[in-house]
Amino acid sequence: MTLSATRRLALKGALACAFASAFASSALAADAVLRVSAIPDEAPTELQRKFAPLGKYLEAQTGMKVVFTPVSDYAAVVESLATKKIDLAWLGGFTFVQAKIRTNGTAIPIVQRAEDAVFTSRFITADPTIKALADLKGKTFAFGAPSSTSGSLMPRFFLQQAGLNPEKDFKNVAFSGAHDATVAFVAAGKAEAGVLNASVWDKLVEQKKVDTDKVRVFATTPPYFDYNWTVRGDLDPALVKKLTDAFLKLDPANPEHKEILGLQRAAKFIPTKKENYEGIEKAAHSAGLLK
Repeated sequence: MTLSATRRLALKGALACAFASAFASSALAADAVLRVSAIPDEAPTELQRKFAPLGKYLEAQTGMKVVFTPVSDYAAVVESLATKKIDLAWLGGFTFVQAKIRTNGTAIPIVQRAEDAVFTSRFITADPTIKALADLKGKTFAFGAPSSTSGSLMPRFFLQQAGLNPEKDFKNVAFSGAHDATVAFVAAGKAEAGVLNASVWDKLVEQKKVDTDKVRVFATTPPYFDYNWTVRGDLDPALVKKLTDAFLKLDPANPEHKEILGLQRAAKFIPTKKENYEGIEKAAHSAGLLK
């Protein structure tokens, strides 16, 4: 066999190997799954509705199949992230702190909505005698979920700053489990007052799912950092970059992106970092929720 023929055979072999490798990589990408979940701060059907267009967008950006898995409570999201059952999670500020501790500091917050840098909670009531936080003494009160940043932790922190101890000063304290459920509690008279995050309150008002002639806001907390998208720490750095870039590229001028941002209640997404949630961690220690 001539040298030229040998080279041609070697080239054919190399091309065949390259083709096989490319085909295998393509098949692997097609089979790869990005597992996503979120804290259940709203009804499961609402969470699925909000995520559907975002999931399709992330599939296009990553080349992976995206599967959203709802969970029963906040702790389940933290545990699923720590045990590698999910790759990406929508967390509240306090849930991120819990995830950071549970994963020995490896969980990475990648982006947050611009609104999450100045997030607030709204205190609501249907009782005309309640006009300020001081009027809550002796009343029944509803928080959201115990691990909710905006439905429990930060409102509790600001109540304490105002000199109120919910367990001592309120007639009864209940946990509704979700922000929309808190509104339902107050509207139905199951609690004389309650607290939920400002974003869900605004959405319910816009969708006319709350009678504002009956249920009203009587106080708003100072701003704090809240929600973010967090990845597990051992996720492929190349994939983490793809996900981060995908969120940061969402542009309200693009009709498809506008729908996604609208469902996420976001003007845009911005980078975030662990240090943004140090204030929440301190508040959790102050409230006795972290040892």
